Amino acid sequence: MTRWLIPALRPDVADPVIDVAGRSLPLAIKRHPTAKKLVMRLAPDGSEIRVTMPRWGQSREAVRFAQSRMAWLERQLGDVASAHPVGDGATLPYRGTMLDIVWDATARRMPMLDDGQLIIGGAQESIPQRLEKWLRADAVPLMESDLAYYCAAAGVDAPPIRLSRAQRRWGSCSSAGTVRINWRLIMAPDFVRRSVVAHEAAHLVHFDHSPAFHALLDHLLDEPVAPANRWLKQHGRSLYGYFG
Repeated sequence: MTRWLIPALRPDVADPVIDVAGRSLPLAIKRHPTAKKLVMRLAPDGSEIRVTMPRWGQSREAVRFAQSRMAWLERQLGDVASAHPVGDGATLPYRGTMLDIVWDATARRMPMLDDGQLIIGGAQESIPQRLEKWLRADAVPLMESDLAYYCAAAGVDAPPIRLSRAQRRWGSCSSAGTVRINWRLIMAPDFVRRSVVAHEAAHLVHFDHSPAFHALLDHLLDEPVAPANRWLKQHGRSLYGYFG
């Protein structure tokens, strides 16, 4: 009589790591109650691989899924921008243009925008921190104005806006109506920032991505969505090369 041997089930993989192009990247697994399939993304800064899977999925399935798409991961990792220095003589993107950073010992500590230059004084070692603070402070009124405009067009009250440091999302809207926008969008062209803010304003009316949501988004924006989406896909990762 033939005896069939049933192999023992291997334990689930704990803290999986995937080797991609000579780098060991942690695999962050999120089990979602409504997920029907595995979806994989690379963190914008290239620090980890993110897989969303059905709630009953096992970690080793996510590992195999990532390994089967190694060529895609290598291409994505190759697109991740290396760190850009932020200091005297470097350049910094601001609302879609590149500004020259000029350190002047006689200038104020707070950056001053002057004809394509960011002139800044104070200690050189604190230039990155002070420039990030300047960008974040400049982002708030712009994004608040954007949100107020699109909320008025949508017929809803504009909630307070919060700046986000999210590594995956450019914007988010919670079920409670809290809107968060990634502060790095102040470095992107204005039409990109406006598109993201309008997207979240539309979510205040339709908390989904239904046809009604997209119809409202098209109504709110005075410009097509596609160019902004293309810009973020092609250049969005580069913004994470600044201020690590």
